[in-house]
Amino acid sequence: MLEKIKLPFLLRLSLALVSILCLGYLADIGKTILAPLFFAFLVSLLFLPFANFLERKLKFRRSFSTLFSVFILIFFLAGLIYFFGNQFGRLSDDLPLLQKQINESFTEFQVWVSRTFHINFSKQLKYLNEAGDKILSSSTIILGTTLAIFSSSMAFVIFSSIFFIFILNYRRTLYKFIVRVFHEEHQPKVQDITNEIRKIIKQYIAGLFLQVFIVSTLTSIVLTILEVKYALLLGVLTGLLNVIPYVGIFVSAIFASFISFATGGTSKFLFVLIGYFGVHILDANVILPFVVGSKVKINALFSFLIILIGESLWGISGMFLGIPFLAILKIILDRIEGLQPWGALLGEEVKVKRPKRKLKISKKITIEEKD
Repeated sequence: MLEKIKLPFLLRLSLALVSILCLGYLADIGKTILAPLFFAFLVSLLFLPFANFLERKLKFRRSFSTLFSVFILIFFLAGLIYFFGNQFGRLSDDLPLLQKQINESFTEFQVWVSRTFHINFSKQLKYLNEAGDKILSSSTIILGTTLAIFSSSMAFVIFSSIFFIFILNYRRTLYKFIVRVFHEEHQPKVQDITNEIRKIIKQYIAGLFLQVFIVSTLTSIVLTILEVKYALLLGVLTGLLNVIPYVGIFVSAIFASFISFATGGTSKFLFVLIGYFGVHILDANVILPFVVGSKVKINALFSFLIILIGESLWGISGMFLGIPFLAILKIILDRIEGLQPWGALLGEEVKVKRPKRKLKISKKITIEEKD
């Protein structure tokens, strides 16, 4: 029997902080490999039931089930990259027209401000023209950055696909290693933790994909009704960015408002903001609780912190992968003796249990709020 060594609190805190700094440094220098590896791990959890179905029910060999799964993954990611590449290509082709429309919209706005607030037109013209020139000059930078992001996305897709093949193909070997590497007395707890992680993250990712689809559809419909140009591009972009809590919907609303202002003027700009506000309210009060649920119970403070840390370490992919990483970390902390306070710190405040809400769609279809 191994004897437990009790260390003073300050020493334990110092070791924890040093470990966090070391892990952060390793995550930073290894982001080219670690980001697609973690993404492949999450997606493999999502594809695990499908691969098991192919092997057990259809009697596929493991290599065939893995290749079939990766084919579906690559097809989906390639379609997404092609869609955004095509849409942003059209946007760059229309850039001169957008610049002209921006100038016209700014002129109309200047006249309105001058008549309404009686502000000197020449000074107003000077300030707004300087702001307009800055926006137009930065548009080429934005497009260049977008192209750079999509070129790096190709490398991300390639590495993710390779890691996905290996993780799905050697999943049983990896699982046995994770369980057996710990002492025998801890193996039941390790099995419980790994099963909980697999269950929660699988449900979370599946719900997240459905949420992206619903938000993208709703936003595209709203923008189409408002006759905003590139409604489909803005809708899909909103659905994807909405995965990033608190920040994604705000960024996508600004981008959509900018496009609507450039193409339709001030009135359409305000209607777009109202439409985005309505979609956000519907997402927060109906889609999120009934589709995704609260399986990943991370409080708002640490959700925002992990977004900032993820972006500084891994860029845009870090913002998307931060919340699932924190969820996995919380599951581990909640089940290890002595680390439960850290898990409680990451989670939401314990509330009194209330009956689950139910949403009646039709006489035969009723959906219940998820845990």
